[in-house]
Amino acid sequence: MNEATLPLGVKVKTVGELTREIKGVLEEGFFNVWVSGQISNYRPASSGHIYWTLKDAEAQLPAVMWKRTAAGLKFQPHDGLEVIAMGHIEVYPPHGKYQLIVQELQPKGLGALELAFRQLCEKLSKLGYFEPARKKSLPRFPRRVAMVTSPTGAAVRDMLKILPGRWPGLEIWICPVPVQGDGAGKEIASAIRLLNRMHAGGGTAIDVMIVGRGGGSMEDLWAFNEECVARAIFESRIPVVSAVGHEIDVTIADLVADCRAATPTQAATLIVPDRQEILAGLQALNLRCRDLTRTRLTFARRCLDELANSRVLRFPLERIRAHEQRLDEWSDRLARVQRQTLERSRERVQGYAARLETLSPLNVLGRGYSLTRKENQEIVRSADQVQPGDRLLTLVQNGRITSRVEETSPNGQAAKE
Repeated sequence: MNEATLPLGVKVKTVGELTREIKGVLEEGFFNVWVSGQISNYRPASSGHIYWTLKDAEAQLPAVMWKRTAAGLKFQPHDGLEVIAMGHIEVYPPHGKYQLIVQELQPKGLGALELAFRQLCEKLSKLGYFEPARKKSLPRFPRRVAMVTSPTGAAVRDMLKILPGRWPGLEIWICPVPVQGDGAGKEIASAIRLLNRMHAGGGTAIDVMIVGRGGGSMEDLWAFNEECVARAIFESRIPVVSAVGHEIDVTIADLVADCRAATPTQAATLIVPDRQEILAGLQALNLRCRDLTRTRLTFARRCLDELANSRVLRFPLERIRAHEQRLDEWSDRLARVQRQTLERSRERVQGYAARLETLSPLNVLGRGYSLTRKENQEIVRSADQVQPGDRLLTLVQNGRITSRVEETSPNGQAAKE
């Protein structure tokens, strides 16, 4: 079809012209719309913008949130999260597609702050921020305390009233910070780090730190739920007491701190002892020590009197003489036992001598017998043991005889001759 065949009065538009017209209609007709759906295909860009698809069972809608708006989100969007978004429809001409430019986003069925609180709690719990084992104990008798809070709030006035009354002489520092509003969390975290640097530098040691404020809504207390504050408390080398809001208010700062006080007033009573209680305790200890000392002295005096009146101290030589007498008795008994033992030994020796005398060959010699040996001391028992010419030694009762063998003969031949 050429221009000549077109219907009369028809204007042909370019794609760009038509897209611009559609863009004007849509953007004017769908401004500040609220829409609910589920996040899908969530994509954070390196530029800081975030993109996702908002969908339900019937349709899908591309959505984008620019960097500046995304920086103000309290919670972390993710796939599958049901949300309510507010924004306006915008047409992206290069693709000819429309998208929702989101200006406000909140989780469906759950407040944004509540969701952000839960998400950060889960993250910090996995990192060990809430572990009881890492928490530091509070000093028993602090000398210097620092308070990170608003200098004009009711909380600081209450603490300044209670602390000096309970523990006079306590040095109190106030590190003024905003406790709500944009940027309050960063100010609180910076103050905590500043006090730690001063503490680590030496000369200005801080014994304990109170971080807190009075009560308020969740939005008012949100600065104490920010991750930068939690990290500063976690890294603090100074023990931190969190005193945020009222007893029913629980913040992430309370969970990370070394000690949580239900109120700023309770924080003041936690960090310092009561001077009157300490004095009363010391007085009670003093009385107890005096009673114990008096009792010990009485007991020692009684023991000393008993010793002074004892026979041992009045007659000290009596005990020595008794021991000397017993020593003499033991000496006599020992001498008597030695004599008896010697006598029994002598009798045994005499008995052994008599038996040896009985068995002695000399007794045999006394009855007319003799004992003949060869020169090698071998006893001659048979004529076969000697040869003619052998020299013999014969022992008789009163001496010995030396002889030489002339002839040997067996017993049978001698009997015949």
